Amino acid sequence: MIEPFTPEQVREVDGRKLISYGLSSFGYDVRIAGEFYIFASLDAAVVDPKNFPSSAMVKKEVGPHEAVIIPPNSYALGRSLEYFRLPDDVVGICLGKSTYARAGIIVNVTPLEPGWEGHITIEISNATPLPAKVYAHEGIMQIIFFRGPRPGVTYADRSGKYQRQRGVTFPRV
Repeated sequence: MIEPFTPEQVREVDGRKLISYGLSSFGYDVRIAGEFYIFASLDAAVVDPKNFPSSAMVKKEVGPHEAVIIPPNSYALGRSLEYFRLPDDVVGICLGKSTYARAGIIVNVTPLEPGWEGHITIEISNATPLPAKVYAHEGIMQIIFFRGPRPGVTYADRSGKYQRQRGVTFPRV
């Protein structure tokens, strides 16, 4: 269901404190990969989810435990380091980690539907008037999984537009 899977909560590596990731008491703390797209300030650019201007984004890549800087009052897209395959009877609810929330960094992800698979595209807002750091290969959000009856139509059944996405995926219509 999760690759790579970390069966315990990791808070430190080689004496370096990290923003935790891995299996937690009631969910899974997801890491963010080192691939980011940050909105650039472009004159007369309009963000249209039906016709997304990928030119409005600047790609930044950083190594493990390095930080990307998100400008003040700005927005970025990242992706999970982990690849997910949800069973047909499981839904995942994603919530930002409190360490980032308390620093004014808001994480948004829509629910992971039964039958969905792929890297999770993670929306990150810097709600502060200051530049903010996000650390690659460290925890960014927690997923809480719920099992229930299989829905009549899963995400896989309807061939959802974000099925099997790899890397950061821009909006699609």
